[in-house]
Amino acid sequence: MGAQLIEKSGGGGRRSRRRRSKPMSEINVTPFVDVMLVLLIIFMVAAPMLTVGVPVELPRTAAGALPAEQEEPLTVTITAEGQILIQTSEIAPGELIARLRAVAAERVNDKVFLRADGAIPYERVVQVMGALNAGGFRNIGLVTESGGPGFDDQGG
Repeated sequence: MGAQLIEKSGGGGRRSRRRRSKPMSEINVTPFVDVMLVLLIIFMVAAPMLTVGVPVELPRTAAGALPAEQEEPLTVTITAEGQILIQTSEIAPGELIARLRAVAAERVNDKVFLRADGAIPYERVVQVMGALNAGGFRNIGLVTESGGPGFDDQGG
């Protein structure tokens, strides 16, 4: 792991005054690779935990996924029990618009994702969409699961 000495022999029977030795160094990359592999494993384990963790049974559609954004998207969720959550904090329906205005003042864009359980009546979803609009969010994306039926699948 240290420097090694390489000796050159003189020609034939001649004695040289000095023997010259050159240090030979090699870079050991094994510890570097070990650290990189450990970091890779840490990121692979931590990445799935960074998503919003409110369990909701989303309806299925034939629509594809949207491209990724630079800023973390704001997510509003309506659970099967009718609770309204901004990211993971539960909000009372009377406080929703005021809280959305405060959040909108801190954000760069007005994009919000609305996740609603499939068992929630459409009227409730539209009411929350109206609150989002009144709170300053004009760009509302409805989150669904992919792989659901489309109109072409039903023959009509």
